Amino acid sequence: MNIHEYQAKEILKKFGVQIQEGICVESPLEAVAAAKKLNRETGTEWFVVKAQIHAGGRGKGRVKETDSKGVVIAKDVNEVQEKVKAIIGGTLVTHQTGASGKKVRKVLIAQDVFYPGENEPKEYYMSILLDRATGKDVIMTSSEGGVDIEEVAAKTPEKIIKEWIDPTVGLQSFQARKIAFGLGLQGKAFKEMVKFIKALYKAYVATDSSQFEINPVLKTSDDRIVAVDAKVNLDDNALYRHPELIELRDISEEDPLEVEAGESDLNYIKLDGNVGCMVNGAGLAMATMDMIKLSGGEPANFLDVGGTASAETVEAGFRIILKDPNVKAILINIFGGIVRGDRVAQGVVDAYKNIGKIDIPIIVRLQGTNAEEGAKIIDDSGLKVTSAVLLKDAAASVKEALS
Repeated sequence: MNIHEYQAKEILKKFGVQIQEGICVESPLEAVAAAKKLNRETGTEWFVVKAQIHAGGRGKGRVKETDSKGVVIAKDVNEVQEKVKAIIGGTLVTHQTGASGKKVRKVLIAQDVFYPGENEPKEYYMSILLDRATGKDVIMTSSEGGVDIEEVAAKTPEKIIKEWIDPTVGLQSFQARKIAFGLGLQGKAFKEMVKFIKALYKAYVATDSSQFEINPVLKTSDDRIVAVDAKVNLDDNALYRHPELIELRDISEEDPLEVEAGESDLNYIKLDGNVGCMVNGAGLAMATMDMIKLSGGEPANFLDVGGTASAETVEAGFRIILKDPNVKAILINIFGGIVRGDRVAQGVVDAYKNIGKIDIPIIVRLQGTNAEEGAKIIDDSGLKVTSAVLLKDAAASVKEALS
């Protein structure tokens, strides 16, 4: 589950991570009050106005209606109001949102931490995530913060530092010092970075997160280490242990079809293709999407109905797939282990009748338990549904449907 920057920073602060202080607001008037409060509490005279959406690249993105960037500087309280008016309520387009963009409902008014001093401020990159290849957590850092880490990895991979943490042992002090040393820090900044890393890892473990990304981590002119941005992804499978974190979910930032699928206990992820697919099992779903590609199509979604699919589940999946206007054909690929092929077939027929007229081709491939009975139900239904037993036959039907 993704959360907003301001929510992520609130979590980090609870675990002792120094953050760029800020206040989330939903209107220009609230923004003025927030800026005045920040001025009183932190002494900041300049402010950073940050659009709050679940997407990266906000600083380079543009608001369609005003051409404002998603992250801007305001040099006084009055300018805060102007900047917020140009962002809030608009549609922010970044490289991660796609051309449609995302509506900005909230903005974060944050303190300016790039103030001048004895030393030059310096930006770093830091993330924590699970390395599935080793079964360990990995802390990844770079001295090249504030830019896309993919670009750094491609052009200057030697500038990326990785430190693997055994979760049964936890982060050791020497590892935090090793990372800080690798970033070229010394003196007060070195000690502050060690504290920062320890607190960040503690927050990562305690919240059962799947990923933390702080870009940039800033060394201020007075050698403090501060999280200027924060992206936190919480592990959905562990949320039952954190009811307080479930409350951070912002459904308005999620795809409506994915939300609807979740309410029907379906595992659904929307993609950009033209062939809707419904399967039981994640591995079969991946193989089905590969088959769609080989047939000349593009998968429009990942939809796993699970091992106990019922007629109601199949109908719910049908309705969700059909709400995608890009779908030109639907492929249902079911392997009957626990689930019975005849039950799935009856669900397809019932869904077809309940939904009404369906103008796109539907291909149903059944294998396993009661597959032959299921195929007979499809063939005898009188509906425009093509049944297939072999994967190659289903592939041929998909190709024909798209031609």
